[in-house]
Amino acid sequence: MLPFGIVVVVGLVVIVLGIVFTNRFGSDPTLVASPLIGHSAGDVVLETLDGSGEFDLATTRGDIVVVNFWSSWCLACRTEHDALVRSSDAYSEDLGVTFVGVLIQDQADAGNAWLEEMGRSPEFIYVDDANSRASLEFGVLGVPETFFIDRDGTIVGKVSGPVNEQLLAQTIEAIALGQADDVGVVKTGEVENR
Repeated sequence: MLPFGIVVVVGLVVIVLGIVFTNRFGSDPTLVASPLIGHSAGDVVLETLDGSGEFDLATTRGDIVVVNFWSSWCLACRTEHDALVRSSDAYSEDLGVTFVGVLIQDQADAGNAWLEEMGRSPEFIYVDDANSRASLEFGVLGVPETFFIDRDGTIVGKVSGPVNEQLLAQTIEAIALGQADDVGVVKTGEVENR
């Protein structure tokens, strides 16, 4: 028979471990919540990828904004590209949605060649984050990552990994209906780094 003190200690350890493991069920330990959710998107001014001028994120106030961080070497960026192009073509005019593609950790020439191969949307604004200012401002961990900004300029959602048309549609429509609280952070896959 074990002494009473040892039984009590073992019992307490089992209870503590049970509480710890129970609280972890249903949560993804690899999901990184964005501290930016609920905060202003800030002032981001970047050169357009084609070199035709500058793009100021502040000029999109009043629109729903989808900001997608991508690179030409990113395999998952290839996976999501068609969904982004089709969604930008579908939502830009009807709901006042601005799509911004931010090239990071890459060269502008490589990004332009990639877009020539994969296809561009005339509704998309493609910019170059050559100095990583926007990446730092948004706290980007890798590519692809997509952020959603409401009409007031507040970041309301983030997707880590590739997006698809259904996820884009649900998120954009939730924001348009004033249900941005339902957006949050979603992980669809791994992000890549160079």
